[in-house]
Amino acid sequence: MNEDINKEIRDSINEKLRNCSDFLKTNFDFLGINNYRYNIVHAIEDLGLDADLIEHLIEDYVAQIIKNKVVFLAYLDELKANQEESLELDYTPLRELAHKNLGVARNLRIEDGKKVLEELMREEDIEYLKKCVEALESCAIKLKPKCAYETLKLMSIKNML
Repeated sequence: MNEDINKEIRDSINEKLRNCSDFLKTNFDFLGINNYRYNIVHAIEDLGLDADLIEHLIEDYVAQIIKNKVVFLAYLDELKANQEESLELDYTPLRELAHKNLGVARNLRIEDGKKVLEELMREEDIEYLKKCVEALESCAIKLKPKCAYETLKLMSIKNML
């Protein structure tokens, strides 16, 4: 059974990697992140940290984005429900989570993540924000596919318990 889960997660990551460029080009071409490639040298030079520490921080960022996708979508579902009931929409929890992740992306010089998180901070169209969450996950997977895979695998195991 675990082998089936691992294969399913691996296939999901591979599918997301294949679709990442198309998704970003179709929905976020105006941000100029479709062909973005992270350059660790900028972070090393700007932060004065060694490559191993930066690599570890990037892996933490990727894991956090993968885990936070569920939280972002829960906030958006709540906003959608409130919208349908004509209640006041409070974007504060969504924006606080985006702001937290934005700080990390800025510090590590992760430009594609930074741009998508800035969209999450300012936009109010719920369907567009859902696309932003998908784009953010795509950017994280593209940044460190193995780390994303391991995070999803761990999350699936925890959910089985």
